[in-house]
Amino acid sequence: MSRVSKLTVQYSSWLVLAYLLSVAAAVAILIPLGGEALGGAAAYFSTANVIISVVLVVVGTIVVAVGGALNIAPTLRWFVPGHAPDPRQRRVAMKLLGRQSALLAATWFVSGAISVLMNLDGGVSIAVPTLFGVVFGGSAAAGIGLLVTQRVVRPIIVAASHSSEGVVTAPGVLARLVLLWVLCSALPSAVIVALVFVRSKGWLIPQTASIEGAVLVVSLAAVLLGLPTMILTSRSISEPIGEVVDAMAEVEQGRIDTYVDVVERSEIGRLQSGFNRMVAGLAERERLRDLFGRHVGVDVARRAIDEGASLTGDVQEAAILFIDLVGSTALAQSRAPQEVADVLNEFFRIVVSAVDEHQGLINKFQGDAALAVFGVPLRTTDAAAAALATARSLAGQLQQLPTVDFGIGVSAGRIFAGNIGAENRYEYTVIGDPVNEAARLADLAKTSERRILCSAAAVDRADPAERERWAAQGTTVLRGRAEATSIFAPTV
Repeated sequence: MSRVSKLTVQYSSWLVLAYLLSVAAAVAILIPLGGEALGGAAAYFSTANVIISVVLVVVGTIVVAVGGALNIAPTLRWFVPGHAPDPRQRRVAMKLLGRQSALLAATWFVSGAISVLMNLDGGVSIAVPTLFGVVFGGSAAAGIGLLVTQRVVRPIIVAASHSSEGVVTAPGVLARLVLLWVLCSALPSAVIVALVFVRSKGWLIPQTASIEGAVLVVSLAAVLLGLPTMILTSRSISEPIGEVVDAMAEVEQGRIDTYVDVVERSEIGRLQSGFNRMVAGLAERERLRDLFGRHVGVDVARRAIDEGASLTGDVQEAAILFIDLVGSTALAQSRAPQEVADVLNEFFRIVVSAVDEHQGLINKFQGDAALAVFGVPLRTTDAAAAALATARSLAGQLQQLPTVDFGIGVSAGRIFAGNIGAENRYEYTVIGDPVNEAARLADLAKTSERRILCSAAAVDRADPAERERWAAQGTTVLRGRAEATSIFAPTV
């Protein structure tokens, strides 16, 4: 059996079940209304009427089964292969539940009309319970049908409503609970109250008639039919809510691409769509944080998110590392642009990796140079040692690149670190004499043996273990500065 045939049979079977359950519920009502109480038992339960009723139920079952198959078959032709529906197919699918309710109600209406026409001589004892049974049975069939076919119809509605605002209008939670109360409690109780009241007044029911059996039948029907109706109603509420709960657990695990299908236009549908909007907002925020972090560093991005957009600056101790390429202009003249970009990307990849390893921050890239800071925005106890260790590590790695030459300068001291710019456009930056000193040391380091130079201020602030790795190289007046700077270079 193909999947189309399997789903068609499954859907039709659920509709038939809904119809037969409604028949059972209606019979439980018709027995007391059409029995001794109305004085029409002989006519109502005659052999001919019993045969007619059985035939109508059998024919109704066949009509519901065939009508259900015809209702869903056109939709399954595109749904099972996984094709996207065209506008007409989408409209047909969205009306699937409405057509099935109309089919069940119409089957009851026609059956009731035939029953009344064939018993015109029965008078009120036939017409009243039949009319009541048709109204009750048709409503019960449509309501139960909506509940039992959910598992088959829901994936179809999801596929039809994908990339579309059209979802099925469904009863809200309160309406479902009220419907459950009406079918399982209010209506049976109303029948019992009506029997007692009408008999007490002598209307239609003789005051001497016994209604205990009728009350017992109605009560048992309410209990037996109320249980599956309650289960189906609760599942129609709990299952979609359970999907939202499961999706929330997925989001808690970091899977922010989680999506919940929205099928119905009700409180449940609004909950599902609200969850999807929330997750979309979280995903957008995560994307912006990732993008922001790539530009200013993860630590700065996290602090900006935690503190809002302020990140107002202050003066504090920090260490600065400046690294600059040698001969980048000549490199650009002798190589293709893509090759130059590849060289720069490899160069900066090594720089970023080394700085991150020592808890530093790449503050900015300046063409073929980079400025890294240590100790801000997150304070550390040994920023100078981290900057010096990063410089030594970089020298060892960058010397493995055959086409790259460089100069690294390290300094330390008090700097301003914070946002600079207008209200709507900030740049996190560092300003101060150590920044300028590190840049000048990087220029001078391009001609040194190890390609690394640092100031005495950086060495003095480092821990003893790191200081032992650096040796004094004398003093010099750096370009653009008035005072001499004590210079150190690595010993190994």
